[in-house]
Amino acid sequence: MLTSVDTDLIRVLADPLRFQIVTLLAKETLCTTHLVEETGAKQTNLSNHLRVLREAGIVDTEPCGRYTYYKLRPDVIARLADQFAELAESARKAADNKRACP
Repeated sequence: MLTSVDTDLIRVLADPLRFQIVTLLAKETLCTTHLVEETGAKQTNLSNHLRVLREAGIVDTEPCGRYTYYKLRPDVIARLADQFAELAESARKAADNKRACP
């Protein structure tokens, strides 16, 4: 059964900086300072993007002293990947289906 792709997650990940953050967090858990160094973004801008990612359920936070570490939630990314895989499979099966014009 084909489910709809989570458009809210796609919208969140469509931002280039947020996608860069997610890509970095796929490799390791990082604090805001590391993410500022890696992305070159200003700390306030980065914090806003991290808030969006956290509210969307894509990243989790882990306090460590005066720092906050961010880690990717792979289950969310896997669910989105499964939805796209299902969409691709449906498209493969429907490739020869053509609705006749009236």
